[in-house]
Amino acid sequence: MTKLMTITEILQLHPNLGEHTKRVVIERFDLDGVDTFEDYVIKEQRVKFFLNGVKFLSVMCIAKYQDAHIVGFLLSEAVIKSLDDVKSLKVSDDGLSVYVDADVSQEGYDNLFKEKTLTSGCCIGVTGNAEELFKCSFISTDYTISAEDALKTMRSFSKPSELFDNTGCVHKARLVLEDGSSFEAEDIGRHNAIDKVVGLACLSRKDIQRSVLYASGRLSMEMVVKCVMHKIPIVISKAAVTFQGIKAANEHGITLVGFARGNKMNLYTHSARIGV
Repeated sequence: MTKLMTITEILQLHPNLGEHTKRVVIERFDLDGVDTFEDYVIKEQRVKFFLNGVKFLSVMCIAKYQDAHIVGFLLSEAVIKSLDDVKSLKVSDDGLSVYVDADVSQEGYDNLFKEKTLTSGCCIGVTGNAEELFKCSFISTDYTISAEDALKTMRSFSKPSELFDNTGCVHKARLVLEDGSSFEAEDIGRHNAIDKVVGLACLSRKDIQRSVLYASGRLSMEMVVKCVMHKIPIVISKAAVTFQGIKAANEHGITLVGFARGNKMNLYTHSARIGV
């Protein structure tokens, strides 16, 4: 058994460790034996969301971009219609509570407390989207991108981040707008990462209805639902898609792309938006 590595040695391997990781001692097994050393793991935290003075949700996530997270979530769930509905937004000094005062849609708010659907996320969550609003939505934009640009962006997007290199434990989302601006966020949950990039764009007063969402995780139905709610016309992942994800994307006008890796990708629905 090898000796325990020192923190100095670990920092030489991980020069950019931040506040979202914790140091642990592990034993790594292979057929040649067992090594004991220090490693770094992601530090998820429970962040509490308050709406109009009432706590309505606690989310296990990375405590970063918390203000964008709650705005993106409320938009995803049709509790607010736009950033204009938000009167005030504050993150507590410890970063673990977020307070929003807003004009809310009563229907959307009530749906938060009705029967929930468990999502298929790596960090199990719930969704309570405004069913009728989702059912009647169809994205008919003429926005298109080239296949070459899509794959080029995905190759850049797929490069491991410092946080992923250090922990191997985060999903990532990037929202690329028609004007060339982009927003990126990471989290332990792929749903959280999407809410955060949408919230970041919203807080910057950007129109995201002509944009592409790049995702690191699988595209299941609830991921497509978020794009429908935000009217994002194209969503691309390096990972797989599910049958219900394909079905929802087809019914609601989403261009769904999976297994975008290297110079190849699978186009499942509304492929005319991807030019050759």
